[in-house]
Amino acid sequence: MTSRKHYANGEPCWADLQTRDVAAAKTFYEQVFGWTFKDLPTPDGRSYAQAFVKDQLVAVIAPQNPMQEAAGTHGQWNVYISATDTEEIAEDAVHAGGKLQFGPEAVADTGVLAFIEPPGGGTTGIWQAGTHVGSHLFNEPGALAWAELLTPEPQAAVAFFQQLFGHEVTEYPQDDGGSYSTLMVKGDEVAGIVPADEGDEAGWQIYFGVADLRKAAEAAAAAGGELLVEPEDKPETGSLATIQDPQGGVLSLIQV
Repeated sequence: MTSRKHYANGEPCWADLQTRDVAAAKTFYEQVFGWTFKDLPTPDGRSYAQAFVKDQLVAVIAPQNPMQEAAGTHGQWNVYISATDTEEIAEDAVHAGGKLQFGPEAVADTGVLAFIEPPGGGTTGIWQAGTHVGSHLFNEPGALAWAELLTPEPQAAVAFFQQLFGHEVTEYPQDDGGSYSTLMVKGDEVAGIVPADEGDEAGWQIYFGVADLRKAAEAAAAAGGELLVEPEDKPETGSLATIQDPQGGVLSLIQV
């Protein structure tokens, strides 16, 4: 188990959950991943939870903001892409045909945050590391392992991220005539961009690693979650499942 101390510009580096019930989410994900937690106060007097695999920080479970609560928004996992300069990315996002949704804003000494949206949609976190570099583990059980953007405008999204981060791209033609695109940093595939089904909104699908896919999926169901995509009978490395937690947060699992 090797701790990550750095993420390159353009790599997904972090994921967190915003939910209406932090305590219930902690109970659920503890059963799925075996996470332990450290509770910390929010500025408005509530609390959020840092999630750990052993002593390695891998995620945060945070309360929804008041607007989300008032709207009855379901739980939402967010993904963050590492940036050397969040302010520059935020400015470039608008010129590249996207939108700046929030920030840039310094989060004490931990880093600088922004949320942007590529053409076609799909809220994307941008993170310039300070004391917090991102997930201490990657592609290991209980940790962020992959992320892919489902979007009705895949080629525009590919061009957008290329312009912002200089990603190289690999295209994988699909049987339906579409293409699965992967964004690359220094020759390594770091994220995917996928055509969304007709009528579906754009959004990121986030994958966390598990050692035993069937066991993790069964634990999610036993904890009150829903299996949206069930694992195959005999999972192996790279096998997938998708779960929804009781507050509506959707997360995919991948056997690593």
